[in-house]
Amino acid sequence: MPEKETDVTGVILVGGESRRMGVDKAFLEVGGTPLFERVLRVFREAFDTTILVGNHAGRFAGYGHPLFSDMYPGSSLGGLYTGLMRAETPYIFVSACDVPFPSISVARYLVSRRDGYDAVVPKGADGLEPLFAVYSKGCGERMRRLLEKRNFCISDLYPDINVRYVLPEDLARQEGAELTFLNLNTPEEYVLATRKGTG
Repeated sequence: MPEKETDVTGVILVGGESRRMGVDKAFLEVGGTPLFERVLRVFREAFDTTILVGNHAGRFAGYGHPLFSDMYPGSSLGGLYTGLMRAETPYIFVSACDVPFPSISVARYLVSRRDGYDAVVPKGADGLEPLFAVYSKGCGERMRRLLEKRNFCISDLYPDINVRYVLPEDLARQEGAELTFLNLNTPEEYVLATRKGTG
């Protein structure tokens, strides 16, 4: 079994509003397991340390991981920045809490490509996937500048840092890659995910 990463902190963003779904997505079940726990299971296996970021994170208190409120509330970039600042390692690996089929193989592959880069960002079928990606501490100041300007677009960070983009054909070699970037934003997408298997 591969060893856990010690210089990469897992950061799970738990602050989403779930407006389109209408219920808290983090605790919707796929294969009998809440989405959040599916992500956490992967992170516990891959990373020595995992932290949770988001306002209203008290409902996650029983899981035994540090909880941090957003330093810049209201956006994924704010949560990403908070995780980066709170982590005690040179890198973080970030994920939203509602990924139904997170692949540990994909996560480990992305982490393995980090040397010499500020970020490692995969490209899925629908484009860049900034919330299943690697970021270094070197991104922090540039993130803060965007947030201070109230620019919450994560991809606007990329022209100012050294990004390694991982292409779909590279990801395809990793177990579970075909479902890793499946998004659940609506009840219809949730029903589709439950039909795709238990993961």
